[in-house]
Amino acid sequence: MTTPPEPRDERGTISVFILGLAVIAMVLVAGTVAVTSAHLSRMRLLDAADGAALAAANALDAAAYERGLDDAVPLSDASVRRRAAEYLAGADRPRSVLRWWLAPGTGSPDGRTAVVALGGEAELPLAGGALRELGLSITITVVSSARADVVQP
Repeated sequence: MTTPPEPRDERGTISVFILGLAVIAMVLVAGTVAVTSAHLSRMRLLDAADGAALAAANALDAAAYERGLDDAVPLSDASVRRRAAEYLAGADRPRSVLRWWLAPGTGSPDGRTAVVALGGEAELPLAGGALRELGLSITITVVSSARADVVQP
């Protein structure tokens, strides 16, 4: 007759299990915080793009003095880019955005609508430093448009 094997010593195995669950929970929390921060950065960039588009739509182009006004304020690509850049230079950049810039596509496609494309690099809490060390960044681009119609009595 054979003797039963000695029971294994399993002391401490629950600690390893709990440690693994804690690491998984921390990664999930860090991921949720990073995604939320990126979304908030996008909303703040969109607010700035809206303001820049409104400022650009209200700026008169030199052609308005030559041709007059029809039913909308005449715009050019140069006037939209210039006025949007002036607006952004005077605006406070959100803390969650490391830097911002006017992206390609900013201008006036039809001479009446101001389109502002704004790009920005988002700062992500908990994960942002690690991403920068790896040479990576989170870039967000938003587009906003505005038009200043002329209402005649």
